[in-house]
Amino acid sequence: MGKSAADEKILSYNDVVLRRSDLDILNGPYFLNDRLIDFYFSHLSSGHPSQEILLVTPSIAFWMANCPDKENLKDFLEPFKLRDKKLVIFPVNDNDDVSLAEGGNHWSLLAYERNSNVFVHHDSSGGINKWHAMQLYKTVVGFICDSNVEGHARYIDYTDSPQQVNGYDCGVYVLAATRVICCWYESSESKDSNGLWFTSLKEQVNPSAAAEMRKEILGLIGELMAGKCTSSPSKEA
Repeated sequence: MGKSAADEKILSYNDVVLRRSDLDILNGPYFLNDRLIDFYFSHLSSGHPSQEILLVTPSIAFWMANCPDKENLKDFLEPFKLRDKKLVIFPVNDNDDVSLAEGGNHWSLLAYERNSNVFVHHDSSGGINKWHAMQLYKTVVGFICDSNVEGHARYIDYTDSPQQVNGYDCGVYVLAATRVICCWYESSESKDSNGLWFTSLKEQVNPSAAAEMRKEILGLIGELMAGKCTSSPSKEA
């Protein structure tokens, strides 16, 4: 029996394979899956190719948070050279079942910025992923920071993060926020008094920007499918 139309492969981009069903997710009022977040992270990484920035894929972030053997995790993370990165962004998912691929009902974002030596959690739905973000922070902090040199990195649950107005745009907010933070990192003119990106985030990420981002990603996929995409990611969310 052949695969359904929804399972049809429509695009291979770097290491990500998109399927017809992913277009339906973007077109409709649906929760973003791992593939779409992975795809857009890959796109952003191509537009921000600095070796100082690392956008962690959903599957790897989930493994980091839930790996039962920290010694194995150490070997697994070594190729990522986390201690050489200045900006690391993790998607956070509330999936509690390690046996269930692409589970969970909510996305949020955890970002580490080395100059301030801080992890910041941005949640577009009132902080409901706070426990999962803290779990990920506790797991990765020792692999990112050299406690003998930098001390223990702070954790901030930023309660003034832009908020979604529906039950399905959390993943879009993660993508929009990630783009803003990457552009902030490369700009010398958008630093807050605290040295972070909070003002830029509040100015650029909102419900209308989330709706436009769905359209933008659909357009990007269409251009890539047609072989027409040559531009870098936009600097506005």
